[in-house]
Amino acid sequence: MTVSIVADDSGWDAIPDLEKLARRAADAALAEAYDGSQPAALAILFTGDAAIAEINRQWRGQAKPTNVLSFPAPAGLPVPDGEPRPLGDIVLAFGTVAREAEEQGKPLPHHATHLIVHGVLHLLGHDHESKAQAKDMEALECTILKQLGIADPYERH
Repeated sequence: MTVSIVADDSGWDAIPDLEKLARRAADAALAEAYDGSQPAALAILFTGDAAIAEINRQWRGQAKPTNVLSFPAPAGLPVPDGEPRPLGDIVLAFGTVAREAEEQGKPLPHHATHLIVHGVLHLLGHDHESKAQAKDMEALECTILKQLGIADPYERH
């Protein structure tokens, strides 16, 4: 799998080995949820709240920051022989992710890992528009995170 990673917000320096964390999270999600029939590629942008608010405004009509956005590659996109199948792009906002981690009492690296897994699952077609979809997607996230040694992010204390 090819993972392209760009960090354009220095806040992300708070996570040592951010690139390693991102690759590990993406690899785990793909190992659990992707059929592996063809090599895959995806991109992850680690940015800040202002940048993600603008992206959110342009693509979703919501001029506010959010923790993670996923942009799946178009279905049926032709892929040249020998090239990985592009799955899409994921964008995470440092300020929102860091604030949520603190509010929820979670280590920042664990919360970021969860959101990367969540984003990859969206790229693979998983969603949480209905209660049933949300339940299935959350269960899959928990399975993947457990393999990474991260507690259930949905556990209510």
